Amino acid sequence: MKRLIVGIDASRNRSGGAIAHLRGILEEFLPERHGIHEIHIWSYEKLLNMIPDKPWLVKHSPTALSKTLGGQLLWQAFSLSKECKKIKCDILFTTDASTLSRFKPMVVLSQDMLSYEPGVMSNFGFISKARLRLWIILYLQNMAFRRSSGVIFLTNYASKVIQNSSGLLKNTTVVNHGVDDNFRTFMKNRIISFNQEKIIKCLYISNTAMYKHQWNVIRAIAILRQQGVSITLTLIGGGYGRAQELLQKEIRKSDPRSEFVRQLPFVPQHELPVYLAESDIFVFASSCENMPVTLIEAMVSGLPIACSDRGPMPEILRDGGLYFDPENPDSIALAIKNIVDDESLAKELACKANKYGSEYFWKRCSTETFSFITDTFERFDFD
Repeated sequence: MKRLIVGIDASRNRSGGAIAHLRGILEEFLPERHGIHEIHIWSYEKLLNMIPDKPWLVKHSPTALSKTLGGQLLWQAFSLSKECKKIKCDILFTTDASTLSRFKPMVVLSQDMLSYEPGVMSNFGFISKARLRLWIILYLQNMAFRRSSGVIFLTNYASKVIQNSSGLLKNTTVVNHGVDDNFRTFMKNRIISFNQEKIIKCLYISNTAMYKHQWNVIRAIAILRQQGVSITLTLIGGGYGRAQELLQKEIRKSDPRSEFVRQLPFVPQHELPVYLAESDIFVFASSCENMPVTLIEAMVSGLPIACSDRGPMPEILRDGGLYFDPENPDSIALAIKNIVDDESLAKELACKANKYGSEYFWKRCSTETFSFITDTFERFDFD
């Protein structure tokens, strides 16, 4: 069998989840297992410096990738294929589903759901730059999926919803994200207890956005405090725009003295386990996710979880949490209270969530990803 040269286009990897995914699959990659001789990766210098050097890994940082979005798109559309051919790349793996590259064969990774989730568009107004941007992304991604040789989805939910828009794709697979091992270290020492003298600490990790519903979670915590539950909420992620305004408005209304709500800005991923270790309940209220990484991190951390019933969350968490309607504060409050009122249930949920979370690790993600890439190359019709 031919030893392959694989290219990776990571030129548009900017989010923390996308960067963590790239690092995870490369750190666990075993070239001899997949018959791959060399991997060439294109990205901006800051990201490349986050990836450990390997004898089989060649890093490329074209100057265009450190400039404007327009320059990045032009490079992707007109230069990437030439660079792939120059190094005799056998197959290209692109981590940006809205890629403009036309190199063949190419495997595309889908990591974005905003343009596809029913109801999300309405959050951005009828006529706005944000809504126009989502329509453009939808068009570009569907085009990329159709001309690709294979598509990797993160969840079965995403695969189904996206193909309802793009049309049925011939060669697809589902490969879940992994979770860094540092999130698993606190499970052994975690004590789940909700005695009457204890202040219960809830944690929600996510940037503020219209589909994240942080203001509804704040209102839910206020409802519980009115019912006599000693409980607080920490929000991590920061934000801006209309969603942040709604969050701040709810804080002024529900917690004018700053007694129980704390919002922190973005926290680097390697620091998050400390916050999870200090918390008692994890709340996840998003209504649009491709794969909810912070939810999985909470699962492996051994926390009881109150979770949105939307999107792929039931697929990931299964019966390892209590579900709520993220647009209904009373529903959120009830799910959290049911956990607080039943300590044995809380322990059972945390145990189940941790068990399911153990399935998500980078070695598995890396193996399944590169197996699909090599299988796609073998099936590709070069005529």
